[in-house]
Amino acid sequence: MPFPPSPRARSGPRRRSLLAVAPAALLVAGCSAESGEPDAAAGGRPSAADRARARAARDSRELAERYDAVIAAHPKLARRLAPLRAEAVRHEKAFGGTRGATPAPSGTAAPPASASASAPVTAVPADEKKALAELAAAEREIADRRTQALLDAPGELARLLASVAAAGAAHVYLLTEA
Repeated sequence: MPFPPSPRARSGPRRRSLLAVAPAALLVAGCSAESGEPDAAAGGRPSAADRARARAARDSRELAERYDAVIAAHPKLARRLAPLRAEAVRHEKAFGGTRGATPAPSGTAAPPASASASAPVTAVPADEKKALAELAAAEREIADRRTQALLDAPGELARLLASVAAAGAAHVYLLTEA
């Protein structure tokens, strides 16, 4: 014997009609989600992600310039610092920087010409250990800033910021180990 129909009258949409309409609503919402943000190419203000990416590229460029200054002041550190400096240049490029410099050869102490064309780097301490400590502090500060920035960054940029921040933390370790 079949169950009798429920005495309560149903009001509102049925489950089947909701299931049929839900994908279309999601599609429309997904297509229009970014329409509220100004387009940087259309003359509007750059998005938060573009500003974070530009800041990260600038930080990497300045960090490479710090490495150049320390290598110029302490040529004996060139072999140790060259790989870390090269990573800073790669990070700048990963964030969309336009630096055309290549890593300094491990035997030379002169920074590339592009480093002298930009803002001056702070003075390098005469003591090698203090110079390394200042580099480590700069790496730590930038890694912390990137870690903070990734909280508000969209997916792919957040992953890049996290990866580069982790590399910066490893650089701090390498710079502080004697």
